[in-house]
Amino acid sequence: MGALVDYIQFVLVPQVFNGLTIGVAVILIALGLTIIFGLLDVFNMAHGEFYALGAYLGVTLAGRGVSFWLLLLLVPLLLVPVGILVDRALIQRVFHRKERHMLTMLLTFGLAGVMEDVFKAIYGANIIKPATPLTGGIDFLGNYFPTYRVFLLAVGALTIAGVWLVVNKTSFGAMVRAAAFDRQMAASLGVPVRRVYSATFAFGVALAALAGVLLAPLYSVFPTMGKDFILLAFTAVIVGGFGSVRGVVLGGLLLTQIQSLASLYVSPVWGDPIVFGIMVLVLFVRPQGIFGGKLGHA
Repeated sequence: MGALVDYIQFVLVPQVFNGLTIGVAVILIALGLTIIFGLLDVFNMAHGEFYALGAYLGVTLAGRGVSFWLLLLLVPLLLVPVGILVDRALIQRVFHRKERHMLTMLLTFGLAGVMEDVFKAIYGANIIKPATPLTGGIDFLGNYFPTYRVFLLAVGALTIAGVWLVVNKTSFGAMVRAAAFDRQMAASLGVPVRRVYSATFAFGVALAALAGVLLAPLYSVFPTMGKDFILLAFTAVIVGGFGSVRGVVLGGLLLTQIQSLASLYVSPVWGDPIVFGIMVLVLFVRPQGIFGGKLGHA
């Protein structure tokens, strides 16, 4: 019995904690993806690069003396006009065409390539490791948990709750949900649908930028960093259901916990195949995802 308790305490608990940390990281990135898709019906292939842009802006401003705590507010705000510009200059130009899914995917895929090359041109290909703003750790159940990772879990939970409140309890959220449910009806009732589209795209980009600032001290900053999490974030969105905030949370936590715990018993190289196998299974049984639907049903 004592061996089982020790195994749970010193093996399973730390592994679950690591899975939670990665899960929150994935959710922070995936939230913007599902919000953009839930309203705009657009696959933003450049979302990972907006995450990287947030990290690079954070590194640049930190080098000029801006505190990390101010960056958590400032960087997402700086990305709002960028998101609006991308939506109006690219997305809206092809949004009403019959082939909008393919065109928006190609546009944002091309934008992702351009942004990655710009990062390399400005910052080089070297890895930048920002200082961790919170050092030390917390002893819990005989385990040592880094303070910053605990902080990340807390901020992630607050961000998820904040996004849910914005979507479900504010006038902006009401307009978003109305436009997601029926664009024509919302427009006839006076909702400025095009502005709501731009604001929603910018909101998703700002969330990606916030994730970039938060995760940079853990995972470093480099030009291709957007590719590290974006595939897992897309998988979480697909499993949870496009357009569903609670689906993203469930999908992100479920997949990362399975991946983390599976690494205890099988080779780590099987982590990705297991995750993608779950995605295929969910698509086979429930193609719309666990909580699939428009954002209005989040």
